[in-house]
Amino acid sequence: MSVSPTATRPHATALETDPETLGWMRGFPPPADRTIAFQDGSFRSFPELRWAWSNIRQLVPTVNVWRGAGPASVLPRQDHDIGAVASMTMDGRPVTFAKMLEETYADGIAVLHRGRLIYERYFGALKPHKPHIAMSVTKSFTGVLAGILVTEGKIDPQAPVTDYVPELKASAFGDARVHEVMDMTTGLLYTEVYTDKNSDVWGLRRANGMAPIPPGYDGPTTILDFLIAQKKQGEHGKAFAYKTVNTDVLAWIVRRASGMTLSDLLSERIWQPMGAEEDAHYHVDRIGTESGGGGLSTTLRDLARFGETMRNHGRFNGRQVVPSQVVEDIGRGGDPEKFKPAGYTTLPGASYRNQWWITHNAHGAYMARGVHGQGIYIDPKAEMVIARYASHPMAGNAANDPVTLPAYMALAKALMAGG
Repeated sequence: MSVSPTATRPHATALETDPETLGWMRGFPPPADRTIAFQDGSFRSFPELRWAWSNIRQLVPTVNVWRGAGPASVLPRQDHDIGAVASMTMDGRPVTFAKMLEETYADGIAVLHRGRLIYERYFGALKPHKPHIAMSVTKSFTGVLAGILVTEGKIDPQAPVTDYVPELKASAFGDARVHEVMDMTTGLLYTEVYTDKNSDVWGLRRANGMAPIPPGYDGPTTILDFLIAQKKQGEHGKAFAYKTVNTDVLAWIVRRASGMTLSDLLSERIWQPMGAEEDAHYHVDRIGTESGGGGLSTTLRDLARFGETMRNHGRFNGRQVVPSQVVEDIGRGGDPEKFKPAGYTTLPGASYRNQWWITHNAHGAYMARGVHGQGIYIDPKAEMVIARYASHPMAGNAANDPVTLPAYMALAKALMAGG
């Protein structure tokens, strides 16, 4: 049985840590005890991160993803107060949809049903026009861009990674295939444990520009240098293991195959044709390379537009934005047997395919997921898309899933029943 995050967390509530109420970064300059900075790492601490995740551009260098000069695509509204929709958490507690948002430190939620925006709420530091960091939801954008290039014959999933990035020849990826990187079935020594300060994920963050370089540090300070240094453990293709370095390799393959930066490619292939309402941005490393595994920030409504594009088999804003075969390949999922050893107890029977999480539940739902509670949840059967930004004190989604996933399914059923 999963344990409720509220039963174990020592953290203050969402209301008590509201960044507007606490007055973070207010004043010219802000008082010392209300200043959030990159160099001292305070932007990653709780409750400071409740402000930081909606204000990345004030902390680290970024590169723009242009929305283009055209009008924003229309999101038809049909307001429906779903806050009272009831569900049961994985450990047997009754909650409402509104209570779920509060318990999981939501910064914003947008629900689309049959293409109409039925529910939109903002909390904390987030506003409709402000980009919020998507964390590893970024991976799913990278996967879709790769999928587009696969359909165009510019990327061969069966090809060696080194066909595109020969610099990785001596690394763990030297004998990996592109599809193994896409589905995270590479055998790597790299660890990604957010509660372990010695985990390799902190080295990646120093390399990609999202953690300061400490005095005396002599490790990699760019993404490519970090990837080149990765060591192999085990065999490729045997089992799924969630490791962000795979996505950063895939992002490099995408750049090489397209001849474009990730930000320009996303703008040209998705952001402009989708009719995004606002520019997005990526945080970049010390030589201007985007973090393809976790660096994208978008507004909530644009995140919802991307989710609706996927639900509609790649069609949105009157055009085919993403080839339908890319979406359908993701929806079919990966191999649940390869996924099982990873031990995600809140995702029984799930799989991973091209940087997306596939539930294989009764509704065929699939997800983009990021630490601290970021997500896109697509339920094809209920014709529902949920886009969510959050600033949960705990990084791992095991803190969110026991409350959010049952609430999403309960909402889907209520919408299908006309409730």
